[in-house]
Amino acid sequence: MKQRKVSSLDEYKPRIQPPSVPLYITENGAGYDETPDEDGAVKDAGRIGYLDAHIRACHDAVSDGVPLRGYFTWSLLDNFEWAWGYAKRFGLVHVDYATQRRAPKDSAVVRRGDQARRAPGLS
Repeated sequence: MKQRKVSSLDEYKPRIQPPSVPLYITENGAGYDETPDEDGAVKDAGRIGYLDAHIRACHDAVSDGVPLRGYFTWSLLDNFEWAWGYAKRFGLVHVDYATQRRAPKDSAVVRRGDQARRAPGLS
């Protein structure tokens, strides 16, 4: 699955008039084929890098005056996706579909402090 990177939100500045109209990114995530290791942990470095790049772009945009007021990662839990079914996992929390057990992925641990540390001013 090819992911497109958001490198800058500056292109939206001229479209948002007046500039006080807030912008919200309501779904941003990446789907991967992932399985827990023998200890039950999901090492999802690809998702961590993907989300980190987008959060940095959001922070840069806010610093440049883009009225970005919120950023929401897709998705909290692995789920059924219309385009991919259960084949790609977008969640920060792994769901064992057979048992419904949930376990935070490495990306959930990283995201826990991201907004406060890297993107001040975002909801």
